[in-house]
Amino acid sequence: MPLPAYLVLGALLFSLGAVGVLVRRNALIVFMSIELMLNAVNLTFVALSRHLPSMDGQLAVFFTIVVAGVEVVVGLAIIVEIFRSRATVDLDEVRLLRG
Repeated sequence: MPLPAYLVLGALLFSLGAVGVLVRRNALIVFMSIELMLNAVNLTFVALSRHLPSMDGQLAVFFTIVVAGVEVVVGLAIIVEIFRSRATVDLDEVRLLRG
């Protein structure tokens, strides 16, 4: 598969994730959309790393995977705690972080 196809696919996946973050109100869906955007960036990094003879893109992917793992642990803990206290994960009804 040529490089532009990977870049277009990465842009499409990132766009779908951005739309999911902006449109959806369910915290879990927003969380999955963020993961989709991170994977789109990973795809772009790997495609560029393979096209250019460099390991920098793959190192960036490794860093992104670590950040995504930490995000999952912390984010799911916050969502579970919000669900236990409010019995909902709707972002419009959760006003815990508002001052």
